[in-house]
Amino acid sequence: MNLFFQIQILLSGIIAGWIIFQTAFVAPTVFTKLEDAEKALVLRAIFPKLFKALAIAGGLHLAIGLFAYFFANSGENLKILSLIVGSYTLLASIFCNLIVPATNAARDNNDTKQFARLHRISVSLTMLTLLLHMGWMFL
Repeated sequence: MNLFFQIQILLSGIIAGWIIFQTAFVAPTVFTKLEDAEKALVLRAIFPKLFKALAIAGGLHLAIGLFAYFFANSGENLKILSLIVGSYTLLASIFCNLIVPATNAARDNNDTKQFARLHRISVSLTMLTLLLHMGWMFL
């Protein structure tokens, strides 16, 4: 196993860990322990940082994948899959971060339909990111 692949596995573990920690520990704690006004403040501070961190890690994953694609001797399919995962992570995280203001505005304006739609998009993209990073190296 080459060093590039090992670093990408480490990055995938970090990315999956951030998402799991956020969804399994931070969000449930915020929702059960804080008042409504405090929930909004905390979540609005955390999620943009999460999406930015995921975008940076995804960009690094992609950059290492590109370097490995041209310079490492390993399976061609694995290289291409790692490029897809890195690209998806980078783009999905940027998109999620870009829709945060619209999601917050929908919540502030009590537009529950728009909020639910944007939130569902963000959650779906993030959960797919989690699944991809938990499994790409096994395919």
